[in-house]
Amino acid sequence: MSDGTAYARTARTTPTRYKDRATWERDAIHAILDSTYICHLGFVADGAPVVLPTIYARVGDRLYVHGSTGSRPMRGAAGPGLAVCVTVTLVDGLVLTKSAFNHSVNFRSVVAHGTARQVTDPEELTVALDALVDQAVPGRSGDVRRPNAKELAATAVVRLDLDEVSAKTRADGADDDEADLDLPYWAGVVPVSTVHGAPVPDASSTVPLPAYLRELR
Repeated sequence: MSDGTAYARTARTTPTRYKDRATWERDAIHAILDSTYICHLGFVADGAPVVLPTIYARVGDRLYVHGSTGSRPMRGAAGPGLAVCVTVTLVDGLVLTKSAFNHSVNFRSVVAHGTARQVTDPEELTVALDALVDQAVPGRSGDVRRPNAKELAATAVVRLDLDEVSAKTRADGADDDEADLDLPYWAGVVPVSTVHGAPVPDASSTVPLPAYLRELR
């Protein structure tokens, strides 16, 4: 059972290897989810596995995933819902060791299982769509034209409640075998990060650069 600060552990959210790298703590999981905006949505269609990259947003203990009304996962999420697995991964470093076998990656990841359901309530849909815009660029949803009826009709959002979820991380240095330590090869960590470049205005843009874009950099 959940104690309020952590999600309940299940067989699907307990890794079989490197269990010490896993956590079910809400704050840790939310921090990873809030650090990016691309997820991979996995489901089964016509008896075969499908994994699609798409944008998402977290609102409390819910994930909202964006798609087209005609897409397979959005159609499948209507009615009783669609069994899905959502994954989010951040790469923080390339771990280079003196043996090819021990090379690794420093990372933060979240895996969530559950039943995705299409959002149909207008108020919840508004919250979800604003969150999807702000997940990538905080503050942007309040600085654009609101979607019209035609655009809303072409857009679908599914909701996945964060009930069965865990995170896994690696944040260590090179882990060489003792017998390899004296080998004449470079070992260490190459940090990896995502950076935003200077915004490039469109020709139609005549307003000053918004503060939230300056802060994004």
